[in-house]
Amino acid sequence: MTKPPLTLFLAAPRGFCAGVDRAIKIVEMALEKWGAPVFVRHEIVHNKFVVDGLRDKGAVFVEELDECPDDRPVIFSAHGVPKSVPSAAAARQMVYVDATCPLVSKVHIEAQRHADAGLQMIMIGHAGHPETVGTMGQLPDGEVLLVETPEDVAKVSVRDPAKLAYVTQTTLSVDDTAEIVAALNARFPEIVGPHKEDICYATTNRQEAVKAMAPKCDAMLVVGAPNSSNSKRLVEVGARAGCKYAQLVQRADDIDWRSLEGIRSIGITAGASAPEVLINEVIAAFEARYCVTRELVETAQENVEFKVPRVLRTPA
Repeated sequence: MTKPPLTLFLAAPRGFCAGVDRAIKIVEMALEKWGAPVFVRHEIVHNKFVVDGLRDKGAVFVEELDECPDDRPVIFSAHGVPKSVPSAAAARQMVYVDATCPLVSKVHIEAQRHADAGLQMIMIGHAGHPETVGTMGQLPDGEVLLVETPEDVAKVSVRDPAKLAYVTQTTLSVDDTAEIVAALNARFPEIVGPHKEDICYATTNRQEAVKAMAPKCDAMLVVGAPNSSNSKRLVEVGARAGCKYAQLVQRADDIDWRSLEGIRSIGITAGASAPEVLINEVIAAFEARYCVTRELVETAQENVEFKVPRVLRTPA
């Protein structure tokens, strides 16, 4: 039986970013240096396939530091942690390695600098997300106020409207964040923003590629985890950009083929914590059912690389 034709648009950039790649390397290098087990506070990145692979190599994933023994190394995830966590590890004389993405650390430094200047912080982010928890935990309780929507801006209660600054989670929707920033500037004209946008290059680039790809597609799939903020934002961006069917899938087995009946084109992208092997798995699933013609939709090229912490580097 002849397979139906399908144009497969493949977004670029897609998948792993420099911060995710660095965090995974840190766990792998820690296992090489200290042997198993190495403990990791929270999922190193939000992807089950990656986490399961590291677990198989000897990584033990926990949610809190008190689940870790004193005599084994512990790694803090790419999302960042409150200041209290490394302080507690140091008090217990633990060996610890911070795998926080450098672009998240930049936001932490910004927040501290603004606080040192006497400014109260407003954070644009998602309540309960590890990155938001980590950033808000850089300052004492009450010094960082969280807003998630423009409506939140109208309700937020501040100490002094003339002494405010804002930071953002790095994995937000660029367009949604712009609306919230506009609301902050309208209500608090003297609020201080970051010198450079906090939303990271990888999040921005992946969203721009989706915006370019979505109008061409009958449907779009985002390879990523349901707890991955940047992956979920890609689904939302695709829907807003004109793709009638945009869904998140973790693996090829999650594809709802019935919903895709009759399509002539599909767009595929992946969140920043999804490895290329999972993207290739999804492409292979379509090639098994369709006569596929691939087209690359490239809006940027990435060559960013972050160094691993000194404690894990081999002496020159």
